[in-house]
Amino acid sequence: MKSLFSSRRGFIKNSAATATGMMLLSSLPKKSIAGFVAEPRIRFSVININHNHINGMVNAMIRGGGQLVSVYAKEPDLLAGFTRAFPQAKVAKSQQEILEDNSIQLILSSGIPNERAPLGVEVMKHGKDYLVDKPGITTLEQLAEVRKVQKETKRIYSIMYSERFENKATVKAGELVKAGAIGKVVQTIGMGPHRINPASRPEWFWDKKKYGGIITDIGSHQFDQFLFFTGSTEAEVVASQIGNVNHKDKPDFEDFGDVMLRGNGGAGYIRVDWFTPDGLKSWGDGKLTILGTEGFIEVRKNIDIDRFDSGNHLYLVNNKETRHIDCNAETLPFGTLLIDDILNRTETAMTQAHCLLATELALKAQKNAKWLNPTI
Repeated sequence: MKSLFSSRRGFIKNSAATATGMMLLSSLPKKSIAGFVAEPRIRFSVININHNHINGMVNAMIRGGGQLVSVYAKEPDLLAGFTRAFPQAKVAKSQQEILEDNSIQLILSSGIPNERAPLGVEVMKHGKDYLVDKPGITTLEQLAEVRKVQKETKRIYSIMYSERFENKATVKAGELVKAGAIGKVVQTIGMGPHRINPASRPEWFWDKKKYGGIITDIGSHQFDQFLFFTGSTEAEVVASQIGNVNHKDKPDFEDFGDVMLRGNGGAGYIRVDWFTPDGLKSWGDGKLTILGTEGFIEVRKNIDIDRFDSGNHLYLVNNKETRHIDCNAETLPFGTLLIDDILNRTETAMTQAHCLLATELALKAQKNAKWLNPTI
């Protein structure tokens, strides 16, 4: 690929003055080559930025060829931080200004969780596609409305399951599983520990009506990975439990949850918590284990405490070898694929059915969870 790019660049340099050279330039992706910058593939804007996940979401769309146009947020401090990071974004006077801009094809949001689905419904009704931070929906009633409007409008309602889409080792695991490296997947085990940093958390963080509960919130990543790696298109929650073990001063908060799942492609177990200790050099030792009939894969997402302070590490064990793969050089395709889907009305980044089934399972597990005895 490098030699192809080099020969193409040499051809442009030698032929830029010719009609053939100009035609070649117009066909290239959005990159600066010989001083030429192609038009962006889509234009997108941001409404509400209550979680800093928005930065990764914006960068994913820019990598995919999107142009950030504008931003709206009610909070001046959050807006100031965002515009420092992305000075190209025009500050809109209202969310309606963005919704009614017909040049915008996609809206991104990381608003307060229980406000994300109602905004997404408005986005779709305005003829735009939507990429929202997880949890993208916080109640089953919201889910029903999202499904109804999505079916009516045919717009994309996408949730940024960043533990898969924005983690290079997890992307690599997907490639290996697809290639048959561990045979048929039997089970996934997803661990989502987080550091709580209480002084930095806004009030809505502690209010279950606003964040949706621990399984709805941080557990949503693991439901996505369970469906993806097992290939399940149908699934049920076998059992779930939640607890507030160590934050009694916050009665509407949950700091522990776990779930057992059964799908038509395999089994799953999920554990999420807010107990990452301060001594760890990461916000959480996120892990994914994928058990197959001919081997297993372990993904160390953020840190490998025995060997590396960095993340994106994968261990592959099968009948041929035991191998460590540093995945930091892997590419992240989600932004490019989502923009392809926006332009072509396809489902290459993630199907709509998968996106909403992962959320449905999380919501049902949360709603039906038994309360964990805090003495256990």
